[in-house]
Amino acid sequence: MVQSRQTILVVDDEQHIADVVVYALEEHGFRTESVLDGDEGLSRFRHLKPDLVVLDLGLPGLSGLELFGVMRRERPRQPVIMLTARGDEVDRVLGLEMGADDYVTKPFSPRELVARVKAVLRRASGPSAGADAGVILSHGPLRLDEAAFTLTARGTPVPLTRPEFQLLAQLLRHPAHVFTRDRLVRHLYDEAHPVTDRSIDATVKRLRRKFQELQPGFDPIETVYGIGYKLRHGQEDGR
Repeated sequence: MVQSRQTILVVDDEQHIADVVVYALEEHGFRTESVLDGDEGLSRFRHLKPDLVVLDLGLPGLSGLELFGVMRRERPRQPVIMLTARGDEVDRVLGLEMGADDYVTKPFSPRELVARVKAVLRRASGPSAGADAGVILSHGPLRLDEAAFTLTARGTPVPLTRPEFQLLAQLLRHPAHVFTRDRLVRHLYDEAHPVTDRSIDATVKRLRRKFQELQPGFDPIETVYGIGYKLRHGQEDGR
């Protein structure tokens, strides 16, 4: 059986950059489509349902961050790599806080971008592709199904982005262990990836917000100051 090629949507308003990205990806066997603005990007995203999106943040019309927000709402597991200008640290950090899978800073090497695309797609193949496929992880009121990529808390489904899912799964696999931020960075990203521990803090912050929306005072993640994070005990009653 011939395996279908993975589809990459490139959204970048600079035609020459989009052309370089498309050429590099197609050289490595990906099927690609590129658009030059956020509004068209949203239309093609909904039509194509791509395996991954390479998204420039500085778009005309619908901005890159706005488009990313829509993508996350409509397809929480959608892999996205953000392209940012060298000086756009605020946008880059905000993108990571919103749950981007990776980012590449312009100017960039096409080879580096292809490597990042492959790495994100490997992670996106999810826990169901690994040895833990079908495992149900539970702790108190939390129940995480790795194969189905679902989390329920107190019986209520909680939608998660991929970084949120991966971080929580790591905590649930070792509920008594304290994880340093550096170790969590290595687990969620490639070791050579220039992500700081701020991205881990942002992921935990998003998880806590979702748990608070579920029930005020409910926070199953404990901060171990000066070290990192672990699962909290005694949350069965939302304390």
